[in-house]
Amino acid sequence: MPAERSPRFEGPGELERALALVRFLRRRCPWDGRQTPHTLIPHLLEEAHEVADAIQGGTPKRLEEELGDLLLNLAFQVVLAEEQGIFGAAGVYLRLEEKMVRRHPQLFGAGERQEWETLKAAEREDDEGVLSGLARGLDPLTKAHRIQDRVAGVGFDWEDYHGAWEKVGEELGEVQEALDEGDSEHLEEELGDLLFAVVNLTRLAGAHSTVALERANRKFRRRFEALEALARKRGIHLESAGLEALDELWEELKQGEDE
Repeated sequence: MPAERSPRFEGPGELERALALVRFLRRRCPWDGRQTPHTLIPHLLEEAHEVADAIQGGTPKRLEEELGDLLLNLAFQVVLAEEQGIFGAAGVYLRLEEKMVRRHPQLFGAGERQEWETLKAAEREDDEGVLSGLARGLDPLTKAHRIQDRVAGVGFDWEDYHGAWEKVGEELGEVQEALDEGDSEHLEEELGDLLFAVVNLTRLAGAHSTVALERANRKFRRRFEALEALARKRGIHLESAGLEALDELWEELKQGEDE
């Protein structure tokens, strides 16, 4: 028998076509048919990270492809919910629309503009804490940023970055004290406080810690790979060269970037 031709996935928009594609795959592909919301979690997280990678260092073509993969995973979750009779695409969109209207009152004639976290705080149930509902799977840097955003929404925040800057200095002093004491447990605690304070400074300076750190990671990797190439060209063996020689190469590369 000739293979069945894939249908043309028509719909009022690309999301509906993506949903139709997933429904077809569920019927025709054994692997797709076996999937559940839980088995797809690793794929969903991986695709989200690949989208972030493409935004930070990929080409437009790669970003387009990765967004498509992420859209497939989102469509999969909606179709699986449809099959279980929990909700459908219309409900997902309706909740999104209602939330955006509620959180942008100045755009929809519902009041004056308010801070995002203040609006979110007003939406919480009376018995919910400010920090309730944070995703458990957040990486520590992002979690710290979100914790600080949440408490800022109820007014527990510095007026500007100056207070956070002073706090970083205070925490640095406490790290030095812990280093002098030689107490590893106390040192770990103080280093955690320092990292938390730096995240707060980054947030109040208008950046996001994960984005800033990833940028620093990419810059360091680019420079170190250039250092490796330069060392090979000059016959320098990294493992035996010593820090002073490697630092000279590092500074040479940095100066070359600035020219």
